[in-house]
Amino acid sequence: MEDREIDIPGIPPDRQINRLVGLLEPLARVTRPKVYGIENVPDDGSLLVGNHTIYGLMDLPFMMAELWKQRHVPVRGLGEHAHYAIPLWRDILSRCGMVRGTRENVRALMRERQTVLVFPGGAREANKRRGEKYQLMWKERLGFARLSIEHGYPIVPFAAVGAEEMLDILIDESNPVYAQLADLVKKLTGWPMQPLVHGVGPTILPHPERLYFWFGEPIDTTRFAGRHDDEAARAVRDEVKRAVEGGIDFLLAEREADPQRGLGARLLGRGSTPS
Repeated sequence: MEDREIDIPGIPPDRQINRLVGLLEPLARVTRPKVYGIENVPDDGSLLVGNHTIYGLMDLPFMMAELWKQRHVPVRGLGEHAHYAIPLWRDILSRCGMVRGTRENVRALMRERQTVLVFPGGAREANKRRGEKYQLMWKERLGFARLSIEHGYPIVPFAAVGAEEMLDILIDESNPVYAQLADLVKKLTGWPMQPLVHGVGPTILPHPERLYFWFGEPIDTTRFAGRHDDEAARAVRDEVKRAVEGGIDFLLAEREADPQRGLGARLLGRGSTPS
């Protein structure tokens, strides 16, 4: 996260969020999101931290829609700076409530007790290679932990499963020619090149997988109040990471046991609320 001036678009009004959620409903009948632990998300602000799935956008809108429908909680996602270099796209993101991921913006959101969402794995985790399904690629990123300690902000770990099976990777950076092209693109744009994929047959239409989401119990950061050292931030980061990895394992097991995982069973079944 870089320091910049505060630049936060307003929270979309309820009617606009309802309209966006309504647009997802036809697809939600196919993905039938199954959500666990949504009651763990506080009403008065938290930092949601979880795993980024391939391409990053196939499951996130559904998770945010569930938080709105079930809890009436608007989520302020933090966007990488590369998003804001693209005209029109940055405007769409801002109208949906996304915020540029700078330290000053996050501090302002936390002062206002808003619900903020961040993916420590960033673009690299969204642009996975073959064999990297559901792996966390957080490296040494500690910014989210430092800011949470600074503001005594609770962190809610979350996990998402389903989107990684929607697309099959054809070519990634393990291909030397593609790796050279990807390196050039990153130098020119600052954005990692996405792997080439296919979905249903030879198309890029995603496979109609069911989506699963898990929210863990909030992690208290006030016990590190006044600490500005890497050791405290790393302790928080590692605790969150372990929780997210545990959430992923839980969802993978739940999916294996889910009688409505298949598309036919979902379309004929009733509801998606877990027991």
